[in-house]
Amino acid sequence: MEGTVKSKILDSDGIRRAVTRIAHEIVEKNKGTNKLVLVGIRRRGVPLAERIQQYIEEFEGVKVPLGILDITLYRDDLSTIDIHPVVHETDIPVSIEGKAVILIDDVLFTGRTARAALDATMDIGRPERIQLAVLVDRGHRELPIRADYVGKNLPTSRREVVAVRLKEVDGDEDVLLLERDDPK
Repeated sequence: MEGTVKSKILDSDGIRRAVTRIAHEIVEKNKGTNKLVLVGIRRRGVPLAERIQQYIEEFEGVKVPLGILDITLYRDDLSTIDIHPVVHETDIPVSIEGKAVILIDDVLFTGRTARAALDATMDIGRPERIQLAVLVDRGHRELPIRADYVGKNLPTSRREVVAVRLKEVDGDEDVLLLERDDPK
């Protein structure tokens, strides 16, 4: 983590409730599960997408197709990250043509990750529509992008960092608000 912990925004129960609510909202807004494809954006978007898939299956009795999207090569800051970026596999096991694709990520900040995910998705196929679900929307958009489904709206300052920790990736389960130690 990069900074001093200011507060715990969500604990594991709060994350569970938020993700369950998002799953219900997705089904409601799309009038069921027909044509739905869930796509988790690597890294923490993937376990969130898996949880949404599980909750939808529990209350609808349908296992919605789930894909994994790696946006590394679509990032607009690729040259500043690393000379040799690590590219992971994108795996979307069904056609997205004519489907409602739900992109899922942990935090919506500037909108640049979402933009990269939109570009990557459109290179795969032509869905009927694309929607965005995020666990936390922290504001500070640099692009005209908004989430369709939000677990927690959290206004932040530029000095603050939102750290989402999920047990599948981090071993812990919470959302923390941090204050940067460096004066950026």
